[in-house]
Amino acid sequence: MIKHLRENYNKNWTEEKYNEYTHYLNNYFDFPIDFRLSETPVFFPKEFKAELRAAVKDILDFLKSDKFKQISKKAIPPGLEVPNEDAHTNLLAIDFAVCKDENGKLIPQLIELQGFASLYCYQEMLSLAFRKHFDIPDTVTHFFSGLDHDSYIEVLKKTFLGDCKPENVILLEIEPEKQKTRVDFAATEKWIGIRAVCLTKITKEGKQLFYDRDGKKTRIERIYNRVIYDELKKRPDLKYNFKISEDLDVQWVAHPNWFFKISKYLLPYIKSKYAPDSRFVSEIETFPTDLENYVLKPLFSFAGVGVKFDLTKEDLEAIPENEKANFVLQKKIEYTPVVQTLDEPAKAEIRILCVWNGDEEPMPVINLIRMSKGKMMGVDFNKGKTWTGSSVGYFEKD
Repeated sequence: MIKHLRENYNKNWTEEKYNEYTHYLNNYFDFPIDFRLSETPVFFPKEFKAELRAAVKDILDFLKSDKFKQISKKAIPPGLEVPNEDAHTNLLAIDFAVCKDENGKLIPQLIELQGFASLYCYQEMLSLAFRKHFDIPDTVTHFFSGLDHDSYIEVLKKTFLGDCKPENVILLEIEPEKQKTRVDFAATEKWIGIRAVCLTKITKEGKQLFYDRDGKKTRIERIYNRVIYDELKKRPDLKYNFKISEDLDVQWVAHPNWFFKISKYLLPYIKSKYAPDSRFVSEIETFPTDLENYVLKPLFSFAGVGVKFDLTKEDLEAIPENEKANFVLQKKIEYTPVVQTLDEPAKAEIRILCVWNGDEEPMPVINLIRMSKGKMMGVDFNKGKTWTGSSVGYFEKD
């Protein structure tokens, strides 16, 4: 990491500053943030930035290839295809673990990728709060592709709104006020003008959708989709009068098909020094004898749901034959504790958020960091630990 920035940050960090920082964020909107805020950002040197760029390029080159177009046709479960798919996703998140190679060099390792929305607006809000309450020098940035705050917001408007007015675009979610990501929804409305709407509040006339905006029946022309298929499947109690899989007169950001096409389904096909070996369970004739070095991942789960560590042969044999194609066995990634804190060092996971508009090239725009001192990144593995949770990465400027 950038040693002098880390040392200076830790030296000047105080509990009082952190409390002011969290109080500011928890009172920015009319509700507190529903996940833990790390005490620190992460400072990355140029060498790691170069490795990250190379890793992202490998992924993007694969997504632009004819091979991807062919194999991804099989990714969507039968019956869940949505009409009017666009040529490519316009939203993309790529998750990497921060590791060290055999020579002690920092290197990213692919965890998974998602053709789905992430915390585009919250991450900018988080960075602004860090800069307001802590000494973050102007020599580092959390943006990519030469962006700053103003140009970043313009890129998001172009991506989310297209040619539509903000009032004709909605952020679609299941009971958005109950979601842990509601802070991002609020930030999206603040900067982009898009309101979060529950799918139960939408009416349908023919192929058109409408919602109530300040007492006015308003046409929905474009949907910034935040509905996760797993969650929708678990809510048979929800009553709504349209189907996402219908042929609707709306544009999607991102189109629902990309949730399946760009997912853990691709892990066995991505060949790169930044991608650990991954295989479909259905294609493994003999299970590895060193299963302690592997992790089992269900294809279409989200936020780590269903991921299994400490595998046994019995775990794999227990998967029904007709379900084995829906699981990936991935070589376990060893996160390196590289962030020096006031006690034990922390591990970091970095998500690169990209946009991909029209005929333009896909563009990395901002990053998201999760920090951990436990076995995994989740809250359950970091109870009672500090300098963990939600954060942002700062990179030396080119």
